[in-house]
Amino acid sequence: MKFGCHVSIAGKIYLAVDRAIIRGCETMQIFSGNPRGWRSPQALDDDICEFNFRRKKAGIVPLAIHMPYLANLGSPDAKVHSKSVEAMLDSIERAKKLNASYLVFHPGSHRGMGKRDGLVKVAKSLKTLLLRFDDSLKVLLENTAGSGYSLGSRFEEIAFIFKELNWDKKLGICFDTCHALAAGYDVSTKDGLDDTLKELDRELGMERLFLIHANDSLNPLNSRVDRHADIGKGYIGIDGFRRIVNHPMLKSLPCILETPHMSEEDDIRNLDLIRSLEEKN
Repeated sequence: MKFGCHVSIAGKIYLAVDRAIIRGCETMQIFSGNPRGWRSPQALDDDICEFNFRRKKAGIVPLAIHMPYLANLGSPDAKVHSKSVEAMLDSIERAKKLNASYLVFHPGSHRGMGKRDGLVKVAKSLKTLLLRFDDSLKVLLENTAGSGYSLGSRFEEIAFIFKELNWDKKLGICFDTCHALAAGYDVSTKDGLDDTLKELDRELGMERLFLIHANDSLNPLNSRVDRHADIGKGYIGIDGFRRIVNHPMLKSLPCILETPHMSEEDDIRNLDLIRSLEEKN
């Protein structure tokens, strides 16, 4: 399993690679722009070239780009939906320039419109957006914690979107461990993890799982609360993550940490810990 974490692009975008190297990342994830706003300043072509050069030299593969938090392709609000589509188009072009493998996004929220209508709206939006993807870039839908009107907390909801899009090969899954536990999938126990992955395989197919977000959960099973905790300091626990990183259905996948971090030392500590849980053959 390759391990990495989400790193900041503050300053110059290529500095994210330096931060990833310091942390010991083998894979990495970034926001390509402002994570909490609609507009992001365009990165200079020279800065993008330098990012690509540094990442290639460091051998950090794959690169995942995370969509901004405000984007909501399931929104019934026409203005929000339009801005979300624009943000996605912008992120797609940035991901291509950065030679990213994956663009990760949350399916969104139906905001009271109804779950089925929200899922249909996400699928219809993606149908057009998928035309902008090429064979080197996949869009990964991330499972959610299930709070409020959010979409995508259950595998069958993500499968509904995939079916609406005829299981397009540009679609994939990012599996978040904290979100799964919060949504009621007990990944903290052996039987619970096995059952969760069997359901994922049945509903979506393990061949569509490309990335793991490894985060412990500050809240208990089925809490519907999305609050990440350091590895081993939440309700999944050390033993839970030991099973996750060594599970035969997961151990060949890249694994990104989005654990709370106030400094690079926090990321290094979490990465060192999760790596130590991996059983070497």
